[in-house]
Amino acid sequence: MKSSTPRQLAFYLALIASVLFGGALLTLKYIRFNDQFVFIIIFAAIFFILIDLIALRIFNDFIFNKIQPIYKSIYKHAISQKAFKKQIVKNDMISGANMELENWVKTKAHEINKLKQIEEYRKDFLGNVSHELKTPIFNIQGYILTLLDGGLEDESINKLYLQRAEKSINRMISIVDDLESISHLESGEMALELEKFNIVKMTEEVFEALEKRARDHQISLTINTGGQKAIQVYGDRKRIFEVLSNLILNSINYGKKRGKTTVSFMDMGNKILIDVNDNGSGIAEKDIPRIFERFYRTDKARSREEGGTGLGLAIVKHVIEAHKQSISVRSKPGKGSSFVFTLKKA
Repeated sequence: MKSSTPRQLAFYLALIASVLFGGALLTLKYIRFNDQFVFIIIFAAIFFILIDLIALRIFNDFIFNKIQPIYKSIYKHAISQKAFKKQIVKNDMISGANMELENWVKTKAHEINKLKQIEEYRKDFLGNVSHELKTPIFNIQGYILTLLDGGLEDESINKLYLQRAEKSINRMISIVDDLESISHLESGEMALELEKFNIVKMTEEVFEALEKRARDHQISLTINTGGQKAIQVYGDRKRIFEVLSNLILNSINYGKKRGKTTVSFMDMGNKILIDVNDNGSGIAEKDIPRIFERFYRTDKARSREEGGTGLGLAIVKHVIEAHKQSISVRSKPGKGSSFVFTLKKA
C-alpha cells in the first residue's frame, strides 16, 4: 500500500477537524445547557486523540521515507512499512538506524582499505615475479647470443656458458615450482599425506643435506631434544621436511661466521613445539610482519647471491597453516632469529 505524503495527511486532518467542529456546533443546539460542558470535554478529548493519531501517522510516514533509502543502501533491499512499524514499537528507530549506518560505514571503510592493500600486494607481487624471472631470462639470452656469435666454436667458453644457462634455467624452474606449490596450498588443492614420523630423525636428515652449505658458511648445526632420542609427530613428512629445510637454510645463509643454528623441541601437551634458532644477522622490526610474504627479502642482494627464490618462508607459512598449526618469529638485528612452529603430537 502506498503511503500518504505529509501534504495529503495535512489535508485529511483539516477536513476531519472541519467536519468534527461542524458536527459539534449542530449537536450543541439540540442538547441541554448542563450537558454541553460534558459534551465539550468529551469532544475535545476525542478531537485531540484523532489529531495525535494523524500527527503520528504523518511523522511515521515522514521518517519512513527518510529511513527507507538508508535501509536499502545498507541491506540491499527496502524495509516494508509493516516492519518499520514493528521497529517503531520495539526500538528507537532513529538511534537504531543511526547505529546501523555507522557500522555499515565502518565495514565499508574496512573493505575499501582491504581492497587497497590487496591491490598494493598484487602490484608488488607482479613486480617481484617479473623481476625474479627477468634476471635468469636475460642471463640465458646473453649466453645463447654469445654462443651464436661464435662462442660455440670456442671450447674455452662454450661448455661454461651452457652450464651457466642451465643454472639460470634451473632457477626459473625453482621459482615456478615454488609458485605452483603456494597456489596449491592456498587453494586447498594439495592434499596432505598425514603420517606418524620421528621429527628428531628428520632434523638430522636435513642437517646431513645441508652439511656442506653449513661448513662453507662456518655454521655449526646442533639439536636440543631434552634427552629424548625420538619425538613422534603427525603430519605430511615431505612437507615438514621442506619446512625444516627452508628454515635451517635461511639460518645458514643469514648466519655469521663461526655462528650456530640450534633446533630445539618442547612438549606442549598434545603438541610439539619446534624452535629453529640462530645467532645470525637478525631481522629488523619493520620487516618482521612481512617476512612471510612472497618474494619479500630483508637483504635482497645477499638473498639472490645465495640462490634463494624468495618464496621459502611463504611456503613454510602455508604448509604449517595447512596442518592447522601456527608459526611465529622473534628476532633482533645482530642478535639472531628464532622461528617457532607447532605440530600435532603422534
